[in-house]
Amino acid sequence: MATKLASKSEHLYKRAREVIPGGVNSPVRAYSPYPHFVASAKGSRFRTVDGEELLDYCMAYGALLDGHAQEEVAQAVQNALSRGSIFGQPTEMEVELASLMRSLVPSMEMVRVVNSGTEATMHSLRVARGFTGREKILKFEGGYHGAHDSVLVRSGSGASRLGIPNSEGISNEMAKDTLVAKFNDEHTTSEIIEDHAHELAAVIVEPVMGNMGPILPKPGFLETLRKTTQENGVILVFDEVITGFRIALGGAQEYFRIRPDMTVLGKILGGGLPIAAFGGRREIMEKLAPLGRVYQAGTYSGNPLSVAASLATLQSLKRRAGQLYPKLGKAGEQLRRGIGDLIESAKLTAQVNGLSSMFQVFFTEHRVTDYDSAKTSDTTRFNKYFQSLLASRVFVPPSQFETCFLATSHTEDEIQSTLEAIGSALRKLSP
Repeated sequence: MATKLASKSEHLYKRAREVIPGGVNSPVRAYSPYPHFVASAKGSRFRTVDGEELLDYCMAYGALLDGHAQEEVAQAVQNALSRGSIFGQPTEMEVELASLMRSLVPSMEMVRVVNSGTEATMHSLRVARGFTGREKILKFEGGYHGAHDSVLVRSGSGASRLGIPNSEGISNEMAKDTLVAKFNDEHTTSEIIEDHAHELAAVIVEPVMGNMGPILPKPGFLETLRKTTQENGVILVFDEVITGFRIALGGAQEYFRIRPDMTVLGKILGGGLPIAAFGGRREIMEKLAPLGRVYQAGTYSGNPLSVAASLATLQSLKRRAGQLYPKLGKAGEQLRRGIGDLIESAKLTAQVNGLSSMFQVFFTEHRVTDYDSAKTSDTTRFNKYFQSLLASRVFVPPSQFETCFLATSHTEDEIQSTLEAIGSALRKLSP
């Protein structure tokens, strides 16, 4: 019997594992039996090194609102590159970008540009500590705010509110400065804030939890969080790395009409290039060096290529917002409703969560409103669902606890063909 030849992706994965830990530069890119290595992408699709074309609902984990290789962004980057890639000096474009961000997200009275969401959340918490003179922060179980020590923390055992490390390499002492609450639990969250107000610098929250699948805030939860933090002098940080410019031009804070003290932006902000930002009330941001004594710096912060891509992206979104967001919202609603009908038809127990252009299927009988309910999902069943979609050339994030994303480049015909692929995948899981 002839031996099956390895695909180019499989061959590259074997090579990669020799020189890159796990063969990938971010663990979310690893899946069985091996990840697809991408050669190119355009619009709603990417092409692998083996020549296979897949319909993409990962969209770089939410970074691409307009799909791959958006022409305005590509042209802006080319123009910027022709003038130089980095200067180590400020540019006019940085001032324009900061001004544009402030106009779109008014809570960001002053803005500092960095290179990644991890950097932005890390520095936002540092300046919150510097401003308040307090050391502890509060996050929510299952919320992801980057890969730095303060936030790679989960709840301790029993009724403990103190965090414990969620990764090796993080000290127990560092983790003790992070308190952990349950998302959508107004009473306990308010109690923690009030009990620790004297030592609590900030509460950081994804207003829509995006890193364990989209989990929406219950009515009143964010409002109570805003009220309790204000009453206790605690800085409220909205981590809008995912929701910024996705569910509304002004992000979740525009959608839910809540003004945080600080905001973190990323993903869509760069139009496909690495850039992030954090900002907030002027008196908080003026604590940053060189004005204040909270240090933050970065050689590539505000680099001209990323800034050009970001300006092109935000200017385009601003021009099209009146049509873009209602259209995306309608497409997302259509897709989620269609998936719900298919689940019912297949006689499966599953939930469909989402908002606007965000969606996910959870294989559980419980409504998914927080980390505990999300963890009741059947991940083995999800993996079969993922592999079935992959065989149909539809790509979604390979983890149950991620979010799928629509882009403006997805057509009605593609959404219909996606529903057909999902229907086929769900029928294979029928009892």
